[in-house]
Amino acid sequence: MSVCSSSSSSSSSQKTWIVHGILAGTAIAAAIGASAYLGRSRKFRSRVVGIIPARYASSRFEGKPLVQILGKPMIQRTWERSKLATTLDHVVVATDDERIAECCRGFGADVIMTSESCRNGTERCNEALEKLEKKYDVVVNIQGDEPLIEPEIIDGVVKALQVTPDAVFSTAVTSLKPEDGLDPNRVKCVVDNRGYAIYFSRGLIPYNKSGKVNPDFPYMLHLGIQSFDSKFLKVYSELQPTPLQQEEDLEQLKVLENGYKMKVIKVDHEAHGVDTPDDVEKIESLMRERNLS
Repeated sequence: MSVCSSSSSSSSSQKTWIVHGILAGTAIAAAIGASAYLGRSRKFRSRVVGIIPARYASSRFEGKPLVQILGKPMIQRTWERSKLATTLDHVVVATDDERIAECCRGFGADVIMTSESCRNGTERCNEALEKLEKKYDVVVNIQGDEPLIEPEIIDGVVKALQVTPDAVFSTAVTSLKPEDGLDPNRVKCVVDNRGYAIYFSRGLIPYNKSGKVNPDFPYMLHLGIQSFDSKFLKVYSELQPTPLQQEEDLEQLKVLENGYKMKVIKVDHEAHGVDTPDDVEKIESLMRERNLS
């Protein structure tokens, strides 16, 4: 697995990044707010915590964090993979459900109990951050339904945020399979030629005149992992929901709609998230192929 640079001076493969101006007309007041915030936050972000938000209730897959994958709860597999990342000083699970908390304590994870009112994983991460005794500069939101998350990807998004002081958020993308182009559960991303996010969508982006997936175009698939400057995470939770965020049901769009910058790295990774019960068998088959226990 390799983590690719996203700067404009990178190898020729990076020329595939397409500048696609979707978010035109960002509010001037929001941009001014972003600049003011960034002026106060230009620090080397050295202290890093990984937080795995987990909830029991899910419309598509209730109890998903506790589903068994080759004899271990999925949340445990995600935690074990996260612990291998070299940039994380600490890894915790944030949940509002005692069943998940009890399970996690059983395999040795630190658990932070959060309220049921958290609307998404980012808000759950912010509440957990406030309850931690130690202070951290960077918070990595690690999706609990990625039991095969690669530690190098976690390290990649952390390092991207550490070396990009004008960004408050970093995330990762990988190549999108053409057959997944129209799947709304596969979130797509477009970035500018410096590796900053322009837009995320459940629909196909960019979208051509034919209305069909172009098998020769390098579409990008968003991976769920994301890291935040810890000061910005508090700001994020105070921001009101935005129209694009609500329409797409993608929390990262609130960052862009308010004028903040998001750094994106491209990685070689085949996404193996668990969205539905049918995905469990696929994950187990893949693990058997790779001799992963």
